[in-house]
Amino acid sequence: MNARELVERKKRGGKLTVKEIQFLVTGFTAGTIPDYQMAAWLMAVWFRGLEADETLALTESMMHSGDTVDLKEIGGFKVDKHSTGGVGDKVSLPLVGIAMACGLRVPMLSGRGLGHTGGTLDKLESIPGYSIEFNEQRFREALTDVGGVIIGQTASLVPADRSLYALRDVTATVDCIPLIVASILSKKFAAGVEGVVMDVKVGSGAFMRDLETARQLAAALIAVGQRFQRQVSVVFTRMDEPLGVAVGNALEVVESVELLRGGGPEDLREVTYELCAEMLQISGQVSSREQAFQQVDAVVRSGAALDKFRQMVEFQGGKLDWDAKDCGLTIAPVAAVLEAPEDGVLQAVDGYEVGMSVVQLGGGRQRKDDKVDPAVGLQWNVRIGDRVSRGQPLVQIHTTSQEDATTVVARLSAALTWSEKIVEPQPCILGRMSEAS
Repeated sequence: MNARELVERKKRGGKLTVKEIQFLVTGFTAGTIPDYQMAAWLMAVWFRGLEADETLALTESMMHSGDTVDLKEIGGFKVDKHSTGGVGDKVSLPLVGIAMACGLRVPMLSGRGLGHTGGTLDKLESIPGYSIEFNEQRFREALTDVGGVIIGQTASLVPADRSLYALRDVTATVDCIPLIVASILSKKFAAGVEGVVMDVKVGSGAFMRDLETARQLAAALIAVGQRFQRQVSVVFTRMDEPLGVAVGNALEVVESVELLRGGGPEDLREVTYELCAEMLQISGQVSSREQAFQQVDAVVRSGAALDKFRQMVEFQGGKLDWDAKDCGLTIAPVAAVLEAPEDGVLQAVDGYEVGMSVVQLGGGRQRKDDKVDPAVGLQWNVRIGDRVSRGQPLVQIHTTSQEDATTVVARLSAALTWSEKIVEPQPCILGRMSEAS
């Protein structure tokens, strides 16, 4: 087989066989197919798509590019949650504490930031000492002793996705349904989960800009899940503005802990609780959604969810000051403040521009080998539908670079749309989809 011929065929809309897809995945993982050829194939897929059988073959090839984990001997329902990516989306952090406190086992394999969206691993690595790399024995110990773990792909677990994930980020091929499906489910299934709850973001700050496209992604995820005999359930959530207040790695860790302490922004709590309730429902541990929400709320109020999150962080080597408001993390000073240019109502936010503003500050990557500054970010103090007065502080920019702060103020100013009339904000939860539906 020849990689160039496979790129050419896909470029012209042709279909690849299972063996040809295996050849591409195996060759790229081994280094015999170079970045530039795989980047060309990814772009061809972005334009031409993959058929259902090709998507299944890509998922299976990536899943078996390394080791797979069998967790049958570990008790409890093994369930993971994954977000398609958003701005200020730190849900995985409080969610894992809540889910563990509810008795679920959460073997969570996460990724780094893609494009304008933040990555769970980048957030966790803002915690001093936190290790995202475990061998299989340590992985099993975490699930048995603590109940959950959040790590990245190891050298032996789904190495194909680890390489492709970074390449997609810098080649503008992130927002492609078959590539998203294969990336997510290959690593989830390799980690031994029985079920996955997907948070599919919809809006200007998401890769899925409209609900119709999001439903296409959901249907593809559920179809592949069925072929692997795993439960996949999807919740659609709005991403037209940052989720919560904090946007930036260390800032988002602090806000996650605040939620587990019983506080935190209302929209973040709503989305986190909804996804946790969905996890409980597909596990069969509850008989109704009402019971699921009651259980979720109870473990937060009792402090059990925070305690579980603390156990996980410490098991993975992380060191936080659990009594301090800022958790003892280094956060860059406020270098600038974006103020309301006039009296009015916030009508819309370009979420993509907000995410790219954090990337520009150094809180994300423009090239796959860029280092991330965990201390920078934004404090977002206005919501769509809010009426504000001229000069009112809207966004605080945390950075040590005055030049970056000035540029970001201008960028964010252009990302906001104002109205003189009342604007009704859309709900956080836009719907659900599962195999049963």
